[in-house]
Amino acid sequence: MDMSTYDNQVVSQWCPGCPNFGILQALKKALTALHKSPEQVCLVSGIGQAAKLPHYLHCNFFNGLHGRAIPVATGIHVANPDLTTIVVTGDGDCYGEGGNHFLHALRRNPNLTIIVHNNELYALTKGQASPTTQPRDKRTMPVQGVINTPINMLAVAMIHDCPFVARGYAGEIDHLTDILVKAVRHRGLSVVEIIQPCITWGNKPLTWYQEHIVYLESDYDAGNLTAALSTVMNVREKTPIGILYQKASRSLFAQRYQKLVSGRPLSELKPIDRGAMERILEEFRSTT
Repeated sequence: MDMSTYDNQVVSQWCPGCPNFGILQALKKALTALHKSPEQVCLVSGIGQAAKLPHYLHCNFFNGLHGRAIPVATGIHVANPDLTTIVVTGDGDCYGEGGNHFLHALRRNPNLTIIVHNNELYALTKGQASPTTQPRDKRTMPVQGVINTPINMLAVAMIHDCPFVARGYAGEIDHLTDILVKAVRHRGLSVVEIIQPCITWGNKPLTWYQEHIVYLESDYDAGNLTAALSTVMNVREKTPIGILYQKASRSLFAQRYQKLVSGRPLSELKPIDRGAMERILEEFRSTT
């Protein structure tokens, strides 16, 4: 199996030269390195330029409502824990409309990889400010500059015991590939935020990002929560990329759910008899 296994014939709607192509390339390389066949993978997305990525990769996928990718992916994780389920989303889709779902994913710890394309704006809807837009940045709305503080979801993830938190850059494909491989392999919830400059609506050229990206130091301790929080919360001249925080995972949501319901994955259960279902519904109607 090689990367071409994941190719399909869908015409891309991204702008020519968009860094999203780098993320797509890195994900293909990661799945190939993991020896995952298309039927073993399910991508889940909501709405946005980032959410279009599953259209361009040959595998199972579910494309749903704005901000609603994580609950769908959690359901897939519960129904079939053997499936490699990956959420592909953007900073607006995940941290804005989907922010509440993101928080509850941290509580549940499903075995998912959440890939967040962070370009600090809403690209699909013409460059509005997102939850990660920097103060004073002028966007199509608000035109005079953002007055709110950007949210730091990587810090939020660490504080709420997410077992794998990383940051990558769309322009460093091999480095990003390595992060994605480790994220998918990690047992439990993995959050990978990717710096993904928007070449259409962004305020900075790609060269600016190249000059302001730096790899984590070789002696960086990803198991040190205090150091990890300091790394993502303190403003620095350059933004470090790599695995920011990693720890052994607590129990998975699917395991806890199965103990309550059936003891087995839902995908292994026989469909409920139609007659039995009708009787259950009739009993419910008679008590309401």
